[in-house]
Amino acid sequence: MNTSKIIILLVVLSILLNACQDDEKPTIDTEKPLIDLTILDAFPTSCDTLYFDEPFIVKALLTDNVELGAFNIDIHNNFDHHTHSTEFEQCTLGAVKTAENPYVYIQDYTLPVTNEFTTDVSMTIPSSDGTDLYDEGDYHFQIRLTDKEGWSTMKGLNVKLLRR
Repeated sequence: MNTSKIIILLVVLSILLNACQDDEKPTIDTEKPLIDLTILDAFPTSCDTLYFDEPFIVKALLTDNVELGAFNIDIHNNFDHHTHSTEFEQCTLGAVKTAENPYVYIQDYTLPVTNEFTTDVSMTIPSSDGTDLYDEGDYHFQIRLTDKEGWSTMKGLNVKLLRR
């Protein structure tokens, strides 16, 4: 009789445990986040000119179907006309040249817990490294966005860095 009580108790416990479990399966994020540069006042966009020592605001709409993670801005020279542009607009490029003192910028930015965020990064590109002037010319301005799940996307823009 003790054996049948134990079996009944185990069956009842099993039913109770299964009844208490959450029936909803966790959402699996399989979509890449999006970088929208078509919003009002988006900047920079492909073929824009940025001027040394003049402040500007990086404005882009970042979205994800579940949750954003972080974004990164990378600015580097394109004097050899290499490409990773994700834009279809063809920009007028200067002559191919050898870099002497190119400007380089790589910075990561965290995002609040959200699935939509408009950037408002204030930047000023210095005209020199303290010793020599940075090279003017063709540059890439890249924005990389990663969501919480690890999916990422990039916008690679051709821009010019010039002095006034």
